[in-house]
Amino acid sequence: MPLFPDFQRVYELTDLVPAAETVWVLLQGHCVLMLADGSARLPRGEDPLPHAARLGSQIVLGRLAGSDYVLAEIAEDAALDEVWEAADLRGLYGRIPEVEWFIAGYASQVVHWQRTSEYCPVCASPMGSPGQEWRRICTNCGHERYPIVSPAVLALVHDGDHVLLAHKPGWGKRRSILAGFTLPGESLEECVHREVLEEAGVRVQDLSYFGSQPWPFPQQLMIGFFGRYMSGDIVIDADELAGADWYNYDALPALPPPLSLSRQMIDAWARSRQA
Repeated sequence: MPLFPDFQRVYELTDLVPAAETVWVLLQGHCVLMLADGSARLPRGEDPLPHAARLGSQIVLGRLAGSDYVLAEIAEDAALDEVWEAADLRGLYGRIPEVEWFIAGYASQVVHWQRTSEYCPVCASPMGSPGQEWRRICTNCGHERYPIVSPAVLALVHDGDHVLLAHKPGWGKRRSILAGFTLPGESLEECVHREVLEEAGVRVQDLSYFGSQPWPFPQQLMIGFFGRYMSGDIVIDADELAGADWYNYDALPALPPPLSLSRQMIDAWARSRQA
């Protein structure tokens, strides 16, 4: 079942006139604009839009609970009134309803696709306007392209009461589970086995699927697996990691933020050991 099954996606470029049932997702650079009028929120149809802004193409992202969610870009050099607050997606999490955070992330990926798919990778001619499922067709050679989504696995390796956590340079005290992008011709399960062995030097068994999460930074799809430790001593890939170690479920270090699938996996595993 979809994470938010009531959100109905649509694929329209439109000159929609603001109405009471419109919710605006306004992007300025990498930030989402919110009205800071007591509690941060996305502007709705009856709210005045930034008067100094230059709205670009308006895109209907989808419909939810009787409202159209409409994306519009704001010029990065536009001056904003003090009633507006700009927040990046990570900082926005937890401040607005989760489904609206998901829609804002979707909007950022649509904008990224618009910016990076203007020209054909085959003949360098202009691509046509996005259509159904954001497909673009080259105006010269007919090459078709869809938005690129990069699958990456998350691997929570445990031996029962202990979990293998690693960290990259610059993370400070924060630790997380192993992760890596899927290679061409590789299944998700094969990717888990390879990444765990390459990054940490251990082998796993008894893989089980946990869940997935669209990750709009900028275009990943995170797929989580649990795996039980089978063999090997920790030997890190120093090009990827700064360190890795085993941690008991009741003595965990600083972890990723709650919005991430990796944190949700760690929390679920820790709860299972406490039961």
